[in-house]
Amino acid sequence: MLRHYLLVLSYHAYSLLLFTKSNMKTTLIPVTILAASSAPLANLSRLPHVIFWIWIHLLQFDVSNQTMDPEEDRKNKTERPLPAGRISLRSAILLRWSLVPVCLGLSYCYSYAVLCSSIALVLITVIYNECGAHAGNFVVRNLGNALGFASFETGSTLVAGISPETLDKTAIWAVCISMGILATTIQAQDFRDEPGDRLIGRRTLPIVLPHIARETLMFLLFCWGIFLSMFWGLDTSLQVILIMFSLFVGGRYVTKKQVMEDQISYHWYNVGFAIFIH
Repeated sequence: MLRHYLLVLSYHAYSLLLFTKSNMKTTLIPVTILAASSAPLANLSRLPHVIFWIWIHLLQFDVSNQTMDPEEDRKNKTERPLPAGRISLRSAILLRWSLVPVCLGLSYCYSYAVLCSSIALVLITVIYNECGAHAGNFVVRNLGNALGFASFETGSTLVAGISPETLDKTAIWAVCISMGILATTIQAQDFRDEPGDRLIGRRTLPIVLPHIARETLMFLLFCWGIFLSMFWGLDTSLQVILIMFSLFVGGRYVTKKQVMEDQISYHWYNVGFAIFIH
């Protein structure tokens, strides 16, 4: 009997991980790095708190997102819980809304400020997914992504720090810079999804402005590299490395245009994002 319950528990736990698998590298890892380096960590024992706070909110977002159009995942992402048949759509929707009070309650245990970050994430999730901002104009889509990441970063940095009530100046700058980078360059994630996005009518930048989308991304990454190398007061050698890395990532998008190549480029973009905000 115990073995049966353990198997059922492990099955459902793995299903939860599958909901968030695609965003582990793009959200969980970079946001954890930002929180740990910007707070800084009150002590190492806070790191599991940070990781779990990010993950449970990421789960809330991903379950919401994946219940919007299960048919798209059946074509492109068959390993996810819904297309794989690990959970029904009805159960996934129930899970999605059950996670809202869980996220809010967990955040309230830390501080009112963390709770506010959680509320912001819940609202942005509803606007982005249930209200359809993810399928709208690319400006709204980029802004939604930027505000969502800023909420992730604010809440996790508060959880990581000595005081869960306030952010210091360094953390505030890190969140603001992160939001600016994402608002102007998050279209980097859309090139790899362009075929699927066309099928469901999304208006991402690569679809709306295909002739200049890749070139403008390279230019914006180059500009951010220059700005941040001066803003953080880096020495000349580090400035050159940062700027050259931004050109490397942007150059990949311009010269390598296949779906698998865009996947790899997006991984490099996330490496660059983690570097830029620190």
